[in-house]
Amino acid sequence: MASRLNPYITFADNARQAMESYRSVLGGTLTVNTFGESGAPAGPDADNIMHSMLETDSGFTLMAADTPPRMEHQPGNNIAVSLSGYDAEELRGYWAKLSDSGTVSVPLEMQMWDDEFGMCVDQFGIGWMVNIAQTNG
Repeated sequence: MASRLNPYITFADNARQAMESYRSVLGGTLTVNTFGESGAPAGPDADNIMHSMLETDSGFTLMAADTPPRMEHQPGNNIAVSLSGYDAEELRGYWAKLSDSGTVSVPLEMQMWDDEFGMCVDQFGIGWMVNIAQTNG
């Protein structure tokens, strides 16, 4: 997969319902991973969505998650732009430029799902997520 750019929406505990609704509208294939499946401790948030992706036959990609525990859900500020793929050099270059005059909320580093990931808000107030997959496929 080449690098991909798409919207990433966070929800307040209803990401599954929202993404299933978008699948009914747009068609396509929906994949869903919960916090519990990703190694988070058992608890009330274990069944919430850590990451979901809808890929349509028209070439649309929409990603979403429930707001992680300990983070505040902020309607109106709950959408970011996601950059993801396997080209580490390219994606690290984007990260460096986007985070340079912005604010880093999650440093670009290895995560529990075994990818390199970071989040920042650029100098214009736009949220960005960069995910560098460690395996190609």
